[in-house]
Amino acid sequence: MSETIVADRARRSDAIAIARVICILGVVYVHAWTGLNGIALAALRGTGQDTLRWTLMEVFGRSAVPLLGLISGWLVAGSGTSRAWTTHVARKARTILLPMVLWNALAILFVSGAALLFHLQAPTPSSLEWVAQELFILTRNPDINVQMPFLRDLFLCMLAAPLLVRLPGWVLLPVALIAAAAQVAGLGPPVLMRASILFFFVIGILARRQGTEQTVARLPLWLALLPFLLLMMVQLYRAVAVGDGEWTTVQRAIDMSVRIAAAVAFWRIAWALAGSGARGLLLRIEPYMFFLFCAHLILIWLGGPLIGKLTGDMGSPLYPLYLILQPLIVLVVVIAVGSTLRRVAPGAAALLSGGRLGPARIRDQPVLVRAP
Repeated sequence: MSETIVADRARRSDAIAIARVICILGVVYVHAWTGLNGIALAALRGTGQDTLRWTLMEVFGRSAVPLLGLISGWLVAGSGTSRAWTTHVARKARTILLPMVLWNALAILFVSGAALLFHLQAPTPSSLEWVAQELFILTRNPDINVQMPFLRDLFLCMLAAPLLVRLPGWVLLPVALIAAAAQVAGLGPPVLMRASILFFFVIGILARRQGTEQTVARLPLWLALLPFLLLMMVQLYRAVAVGDGEWTTVQRAIDMSVRIAAAVAFWRIAWALAGSGARGLLLRIEPYMFFLFCAHLILIWLGGPLIGKLTGDMGSPLYPLYLILQPLIVLVVVIAVGSTLRRVAPGAAALLSGGRLGPARIRDQPVLVRAP
């Protein structure tokens, strides 16, 4: 029995690491380079390439992100240090907040710098207030690193974690429901850019207490995927029949339901991959995922137009291949840059990766990823 428990814990640690890989690689599709502005994208609406892009964005991108927040809550619920507010917050400031600010500063330096020097079509500083918003994400989403509100909101959740992990379930559940209702109602900013992150963070704490991750892991794969696939069909219908337009309460409710189903589906997929032959490869690239999450938009801003000269903008015959391969292209560059930085400047590598590429990896658990 003890051997089974140890094996389950090891596989669970692998599944957590693998979930990070598939979720963060999927996020790249949300920000994939198209070479087109909003008007040109709207003109391609309903075409095959538009449908492909929408599918990749929704299935592998936006729908995978909730699991990252849920895992963070699950890890915090099992961490002894999360109850010591000073130690916990200092650690999260070093592994979440500081890297966020540094990467936002690098984004301004490289992306805005390229815009000023080489006429790249990208945002440039317009005021000190703009710079402060880009760096710290005070009251609005940034213009360059648009993925960073996740880290900003996650850090705020971490500030509350020492309290949240002490609350009984009958108090936590209403907190989660209020966060979900705020997301559906379109509320949250400027306190939380996305109230759904608090929802999934709290649900992760509750899942840890109830052992929900094991329940989902035991589900047949088809059963775990079915609600997600059915809800995605509803999403697709609304996208085609209704269009973008203003996000209604109904649309946000459907979107929230999709993300809940997606968290279940992607966790079950990660669990299956943790027991497959792909496990070793996925675990080897997992340490680069935080670095990739933070760096990928800088790479897309700078490198997208260069590769796009070969493939053409969205709508060109070769563009679908470029679109599909963008996460892998970004991954190759990140591994090359991260590995080089790890050798020549391990301190900087540790800082920019939240400790994951440094001499000693900073973890929320003593053993989160077993050596492959």
